Amino acid sequence: MVNDGDMQHLRRCIELATEALALGDEPFGSVLVAASGEVLFEDHNHVASGDRTRHPEFEIARWAAANMTLEARSEATVYTSGEHCPMCAAAHGWVGLGRIVYVSSSEQLTAWLSDLGVSAPPVRALPIRDVVPNIEVDGPVPSLAEQVHDLHRRFHSSP
Repeated sequence: MVNDGDMQHLRRCIELATEALALGDEPFGSVLVAASGEVLFEDHNHVASGDRTRHPEFEIARWAAANMTLEARSEATVYTSGEHCPMCAAAHGWVGLGRIVYVSSSEQLTAWLSDLGVSAPPVRALPIRDVVPNIEVDGPVPSLAEQVHDLHRRFHSSP
């Protein structure tokens, strides 16, 4: 269940996605929060660099593996503007991160991109639990999803 604290972090994810868009990158943003509520790491997409693995969720997994104990990782929450792709979900599972909360689902994104005439990505969109079956996941969040949808419309309609 998504609570008020979760909503605050999800709004920050949308801000980070907006920053990515302003930099000419795909609009995704993510935040890693410790069990104590402390924001530990945040990032947005960097795939415009040419490295298509530079997703914020993957960067969070790398950072967490290097800077947190396994116990701290398992108690942390990752917030993100869009549901993890299979690569990011696998990284999340491999490093033992805890709960994931996302604004928009992979299914929503797939439909949005199709409506915009954007070709399918090279990796199939799968729900997080298809990749990491026993993870705690909350999302999508309908009250925020339209903001993320708008960011994707803007990205894919820009010259």
